Amino acid sequence: MGANVLKVAGLKVAYGGIKAVKGIDLEVNKGELVTLIGANGAGKTTTLKAITGTLPDCKVEGTISYMGQSLKGSKSFHLVEKKLAMVPEGRGVFTRMTIHENLMMGAYTRDDKAGVEADIAKWYDIFPRLKERSAQLAGTLSGGEQQMLAMARALMCHPELLLLDEPSMGLSPIMVDKIFEVIRNVSKEGITILLVEQNAKLALEAADRGYVMDSGQITMTGNADDMLHDPRVKAAYLGE
Repeated sequence: MGANVLKVAGLKVAYGGIKAVKGIDLEVNKGELVTLIGANGAGKTTTLKAITGTLPDCKVEGTISYMGQSLKGSKSFHLVEKKLAMVPEGRGVFTRMTIHENLMMGAYTRDDKAGVEADIAKWYDIFPRLKERSAQLAGTLSGGEQQMLAMARALMCHPELLLLDEPSMGLSPIMVDKIFEVIRNVSKEGITILLVEQNAKLALEAADRGYVMDSGQITMTGNADDMLHDPRVKAAYLGE
């Protein structure tokens, strides 16, 4: 694996007197698929929002570096220009725009028209349901279809780093399998991924490395396959 794409050091996030993240360190190296697992309320989504600068008013301490440069003060809408894309929890599609328009929005930083059209065709091949409904408003899609669209839209900018927040949440088992198949394939293409996911088994099976977050702290880290077979992880997150 190559150099750091993302490095988080001493990250603390506090909402008033509530400490949501308590001084965590994590890193993602070029080409890695790293997963951050943990129970609801552990601070996983807060961590992603701190990285992308999308938190509401709160106190944030620590350093966040992307491709060797600090993200401090970066506006979230500039991150796509830096080739950092996020698929937020709850999908975040543009509900009053069509599928095709959503995909075009994902490519708004690009000016290679032929390349954009080729990428749209690629995602329509991967997600045929999107192709069938390309002129349909995104708000009328099922949760699974919206998740497909959100992922395809994020990947339209050719990100160096893709952040995924709970991509399996609320989806049928068949749809979850499809989404994770795409995540694994995207990783094989060399795109660096940080995956936040409650389905610890699927996440660790897909990942190279993992972090466990509990009550705002990193309590364990290591090789994903080792963690999958760790008795503590099995007992706490795999129901074994």
